[in-house]
Amino acid sequence: CFKEETMARRPRLYLPDCPVHIIQRGNNRDACFRDDSDYKAYLHFMREAAAQYEVAIHAFVLMTNHVHILATPSTEESVSRMMQSIGRRYVQYFNHAYSRTGTLWEGRYKSTLVDTDNYLLTVYRYIELNPVRAGMVEHPADYPWSSYPYNAAGVDIKMLTPHDGYLALGKTSVLRESTYRDLFQSHIPDMDIEAIRLATNKSWVLGSENFIEQFERRVGVAGKTAGHGGDRKSKAYKKSTTLTL
Repeated sequence: CFKEETMARRPRLYLPDCPVHIIQRGNNRDACFRDDSDYKAYLHFMREAAAQYEVAIHAFVLMTNHVHILATPSTEESVSRMMQSIGRRYVQYFNHAYSRTGTLWEGRYKSTLVDTDNYLLTVYRYIELNPVRAGMVEHPADYPWSSYPYNAAGVDIKMLTPHDGYLALGKTSVLRESTYRDLFQSHIPDMDIEAIRLATNKSWVLGSENFIEQFERRVGVAGKTAGHGGDRKSKAYKKSTTLTL
């Protein structure tokens, strides 16, 4: 069972219990957060919407002009309903707070299905390293508006639910958090960063060739455009040696 959101552009695809990477940007890249109270309001709306529509939130970061979320929906409708709820409530809040009118978001949000075996923890890191790549902080622990404190240090963030792939990092929370922190000692390969960005912006499936083929057989919809992929066993991946945050 899957959700195919029918619009003029390529539809977004949802599978129950399959993680999704979501990006929502401010209109014209304008700031959608101006004050600490704005970040807190968005997180409040996200927590309530995730609970209402049964979406498990695993990782997030709220940047000045955009948001990243890694989540697993319980139904094919869960993500779209959650994002509609957050977007609507936050725009009402923001417009009232700053005496403005009109849209805040840059069209529809973007999303991609994530291959748990090959990309889940990379997407975790990609999301929480956004402030580092943007030059805002030197380490993800220094940025207050992300899930890193929960995943790496056990700080209580009630809306978050660890994915099974995260839980597999260790038998205890201490071991999991230590192993998770160790993942940030190495850089994310350029090829992975490009694969995540491309799949999310194009609404492709982020995964190995085998994962994409299984998805296509299951739902009868192309998981990507011919000529693009993210298979870590490919020759192109093995030749990729450039590392970056």
